[in-house]
Amino acid sequence: MRPPPADPQEPSRPWREAWHDALYGAEGFYRRPEGPAGHFLTSTHGDLGTVFAQAVGALADREGVCRVLDLACGRGELLGALHRVRPDLDLAGVDVVERPETLAPAIGWLRSPGGPGLPDELTDLEDVLVVAHEWLDVVPCTVAQLADDGTLAEVLVDPATGAESLGGPLAQHETAWVERWWPLQGAEPGDRVEVGLARDQAWADLLARVRSGVVLGVDYGHTAATRPAAGTLTAYRRGEPTTPVPDGSCDVTAHVAVDSLVHDELLTQRDALGGLGVDGGLPGRDLALADPAGYLAALARASRAAALTDPAGLGAFWWFLARVRG
Repeated sequence: MRPPPADPQEPSRPWREAWHDALYGAEGFYRRPEGPAGHFLTSTHGDLGTVFAQAVGALADREGVCRVLDLACGRGELLGALHRVRPDLDLAGVDVVERPETLAPAIGWLRSPGGPGLPDELTDLEDVLVVAHEWLDVVPCTVAQLADDGTLAEVLVDPATGAESLGGPLAQHETAWVERWWPLQGAEPGDRVEVGLARDQAWADLLARVRSGVVLGVDYGHTAATRPAAGTLTAYRRGEPTTPVPDGSCDVTAHVAVDSLVHDELLTQRDALGGLGVDGGLPGRDLALADPAGYLAALARASRAAALTDPAGLGAFWWFLARVRG
C-alpha cells in the first residue's frame, strides 16, 4: 500500500534521509529494546538459526577461514547459535546497540553508526568470513518516481505520516546508476526505482576493509530481469507488513538490486544451502525403528532445513559472495 500524497503544508524530506533517521536515529527502530526479532523472523532466529549457523560454519571451512564477523547482527542471535555449534570459530558482531549481556564472553562486539556506516576500527580484517545478513535492504537509498513529464524525480516523504510528494530530478550519479542497472524503457508515469548506488557503495566499503577472506551478503532482492515497476519499499511491525512511515515505529526496507553488487557468486539461498549440506529431505523409516529419539531430531532438522530452502519463502533469498585474496 502506497502512502497518500503529502499535504503541501507539511515538511517533507528525501526518503533516504527520513529512512535513515527512522531506523538509526537516537529513537530509531533498530535501537528499540526488543530488537529486530521482536518484529520479524529471519533465517538466523530461533531453531532456524541453528541450521543456518551450521551452514555458515561449513562455509567457513570451505573457504579456509577461522573467523566469522556478523554485520548488522541484531542482538547476536546467529553468533549465539554459532558459538554453540562451532565453538572453534573466532566470533564477533557489529550492530548499533551495546553488546547484549546474553552473549558468551568469547564473542567480540563493535558498535556501528548504522546504515551504510561502519566502525572506524573495522579494518584490515584477515582470515575472515563476514556475514551481512539482511543488511543492505536496510541501507537507505534514494527512492525515485517517473513523473508525468517523463523525468525521474526524487520521492519526498513526511516522516510523521508517510505522505509522499515529488521533489527535484535525480543527481547525475544516481541517474547514471539507473541507466546502467534499472533502465526505464517502457516505464509509465508512477513507476518507481530504488536507486541502489548507496548499497553498492556500502558493499564496496565493506570489501575494502577485508585483507583476506570472503564476504557474504544474504538478502531479498531482484536482478535486471525482474526489476519491479512499482518498487519494493515496505515496512514491518510486529510480524506484519504495514505502510512505510519513517517515524521509528516500524522497519522500513526495500529489496536489493543484487546484480549491481561486486560478487564472485550469486545464487539463491536454496541452492547455496544445498551446496553446504542443508537437506530438507525426511529421514528414513529405518532410523525411526532403530533410534526413535534420533529420528525425531532428524525430522525436526529436516523441517527447519525445508523452511530455509523453501523456494516460495526463505529459499528465494539471494546469496552474493565476494572473495578477497591477501
